[in-house]
Amino acid sequence: MSLPAGFTASTDAALPLHVVGKSGFAAWREAQPAPVRAWLDAQRFDAGAGSAQSWADADGRVAGAVIGVEDAHDPLAHAHAPRALPVGDWRLASEMDDDARKALQLGWGLGCYRFDRYKQNNRPLPRLASDAFDAETFDLLAACARVRDLVNTPTEDMGPDELEAAARGIAQAHGAAIEVIAGDELLARNYPAIHAVGRASHRAPRLIELRWGDASHPHVAFCGKGVCFDTGGLDLKTSVGMRNMKKDMGGAAHALALAELVMARKLPLRITLLIAAVENSIGPNAFRPGEVIATRKGVSVEIDNTDAEGRIVLSDTLARACELSPDLLLDFATLTGAARVALGPDLPALYANDEQLARDWLDAGMRQRDPLWRMPLWRPYLRYLTSHIADLANASNTTMAGSVTAALFLERFIAEGTRWAHLDVYSWNDSDRPGKPAGGEAQGLRACYAMLKARAGG
Repeated sequence: MSLPAGFTASTDAALPLHVVGKSGFAAWREAQPAPVRAWLDAQRFDAGAGSAQSWADADGRVAGAVIGVEDAHDPLAHAHAPRALPVGDWRLASEMDDDARKALQLGWGLGCYRFDRYKQNNRPLPRLASDAFDAETFDLLAACARVRDLVNTPTEDMGPDELEAAARGIAQAHGAAIEVIAGDELLARNYPAIHAVGRASHRAPRLIELRWGDASHPHVAFCGKGVCFDTGGLDLKTSVGMRNMKKDMGGAAHALALAELVMARKLPLRITLLIAAVENSIGPNAFRPGEVIATRKGVSVEIDNTDAEGRIVLSDTLARACELSPDLLLDFATLTGAARVALGPDLPALYANDEQLARDWLDAGMRQRDPLWRMPLWRPYLRYLTSHIADLANASNTTMAGSVTAALFLERFIAEGTRWAHLDVYSWNDSDRPGKPAGGEAQGLRACYAMLKARAGG
């Protein structure tokens, strides 16, 4: 097993690292040598959450360290360690159960993450040493890093073509089948909504469909919003609103990373990954406010706002997924600012038409310390999407319930009887925090994997 940056299998020269909670600090402190106790007291160290303290031997060389955590089973509780400890190799010196050890390894990896494609950072980081790393934890770490890398990459290097290339690379690595429908072929194959949103870009819109798994296994479809850049279209965003719109393909990044994780772990599932990859640009043939566009399902949509484009490309994607009659249909999308207003940047908004599915995902989020929050599919709000000339409007002229109405729009394209959940993700950290560096972020992904693993019998 190859190890990510920040890890080593050699423990020969590794120094002892203690992990202590505040409640257990007094007992742990009493067990330490007198010079260590004196040093900790001089530094007023009390094992508060996010704290760290090292000490030296008689020759002035670093001899050990302790980090303070509030919840040893929360990966982010450990994520400050790589930035707070002296450079060197460290081995766990505390008694921890398996789940806590896995949380330490995952948190350490999240804390070591760097996006250095354009700006090199040669500052060395400490390494966690062990002869018993958990392979599944490293696959989870790779999935989180995949989301971060895809979202962090600027659009000139992460447009529809590059998103397709990433999907093809993953398909090849895991023996999956892949098909791409691009450009005007979308019209010929009845994906008019995806084409309408992406036609103004010099890079052709496309639907990416990846298939993997045994036909005898439960079938799960993953759909992702892949708007590689969103200008807002003719309803142009402000400069502030447009600044980080390279992240508008964050839903596709989540779906792609989740599919890769399921394949890497060889879960007994059959998966179909569907990504609508487009760029919402301005041009002579950009779709306009007031137009009525066709969709794959046959539902006509009046364009109230060209900046509500994600739900339009997802309409064809979800319709295609439902044609395959999956046992579960899950979609990920950076769909609304309204979800951020309601829940802030850290809590993805979960919508589901199946109570057990919602409960399973929420419970997995609590167990994995990867939280999300359920929002209501309050169907009376469909009145906000009334059109007088089409079956549905893509937005409304009210600021009320923006995240709910977006989810209700998507539900209109879900076939009756299909168990479906939609996650409205921010996919972004606005500032640096331990284990959550500014930039792209995976949200609800670990929880979703845990839910799928449990449902698959693992």
